[in-house]
Amino acid sequence: MEKGVRRDWYKLDLSAIVYPTLQRRDFSSVYRLSVLLKEEIDPGVLQQAVDMTLPRFPTYKAAIRKGLFWRYLEPNNRPGPFVQEDVKNPCQPMYFKANNRYLVKVYYYRNRIALEAHHSLGDGTGGMCVLQTLVAVYLRLLGHEEIENGGFVLDIGREPDPEELEDAYMRYANAKVRPPRPGEKTYRVRGTKEPFYTLNIIDGIMSVSQVMAVAKKYNATITEYLNAVLLYALLTKQEKDWHLRLRPVKIAMPVNLRRFFPSKTLRNFITMIYPGVDPRLGDYTFEEIVTQVHNYMRYYLNEKFLRGDITTNAATQKNPLIRVVPLFIKDFVVRMFYTKVQDKNSSAGLTNMGAIKVPEGMKPYIERFDIYMGQPFSSRTNCAIVSFDDILTINFASSIIEADVERYFFRKLVSDGIHVKIESNREITQE
Repeated sequence: MEKGVRRDWYKLDLSAIVYPTLQRRDFSSVYRLSVLLKEEIDPGVLQQAVDMTLPRFPTYKAAIRKGLFWRYLEPNNRPGPFVQEDVKNPCQPMYFKANNRYLVKVYYYRNRIALEAHHSLGDGTGGMCVLQTLVAVYLRLLGHEEIENGGFVLDIGREPDPEELEDAYMRYANAKVRPPRPGEKTYRVRGTKEPFYTLNIIDGIMSVSQVMAVAKKYNATITEYLNAVLLYALLTKQEKDWHLRLRPVKIAMPVNLRRFFPSKTLRNFITMIYPGVDPRLGDYTFEEIVTQVHNYMRYYLNEKFLRGDITTNAATQKNPLIRVVPLFIKDFVVRMFYTKVQDKNSSAGLTNMGAIKVPEGMKPYIERFDIYMGQPFSSRTNCAIVSFDDILTINFASSIIEADVERYFFRKLVSDGIHVKIESNREITQE
């Protein structure tokens, strides 16, 4: 694509193809990113900022359409999206024909701005670019002219770089072997399903330096340590549950491929890895869980393995026979594979966006960031981690009443000497 020339449509990227296929009444592949500012939000100015910002992101200012063989994104010039007061249950379904066909929503509450996006548009990195650029524009409209562009804050006066719009998977799907996918059924949390579209949120807020000091004692990174804590919580839950037999416990963890493969893409560019332990081999001490996760990460998080994984995932896209199969057949096959195989590969989800950087001029106006993976596809909990300066937030989202896994998780942090402040949208937090 020539610089400065916009296309009329964009084929869904390799990951995005799956999300609309899995769409159902109570599941919608929506994630949320939010920022807490130090002053109350002015909704009128926020709307002005949305109107100015979104045209800079053509794959977000878009509607999803269905063709005979695939879905695609087309430019959306309808009015909106319109900012609205926040809701108690976030990440609600986004129906493709509602909301003037926008798959982006912007909420505000007191001093919080939240961006929700459908995963078919892009991953958390793309969403963070939209959110931070929106916040920079909003603050400038309030008179804070000193805020510069850079990092996740893009220049809304410039045309998108063609690389921002690419399907980066297809550029790197060139390994000479296609490694098999993990396939064994894992432990699943059983719980009481909440009423339709109730999302239970539990946030833990703590100090980055405290968590880092504890992780260092275990010779682990923060990500490795928190993965181990979640595995420990899931193992504890399985032990206390009634069960005929033990099953392996695994976590589905998205990896940001931009760390390994150069790309400016704002679309999806992630793959999944599955750190875990198998209690059928014997009892694990917490130290052994940390060691297992540490060694797993060292073994799998490298350019060679990840290139093989991308190649495996892209194989069906490149197959000329599959490309001409009608969309409704593709949908049926993908849905069957996901529900029967892929969704059973993990006991919980965990994503870590890491330390968020903002331009220096923006820093004084920001308190913290939050991220939510959104509605789990099945009865389980999803955990999302993000940090800003010395504030680290761990955000759990689940659609079951029981909060045992979250309770075991935060108790372990506290027993390791980490001070945790808990916030929740539940009427009564279970403790």
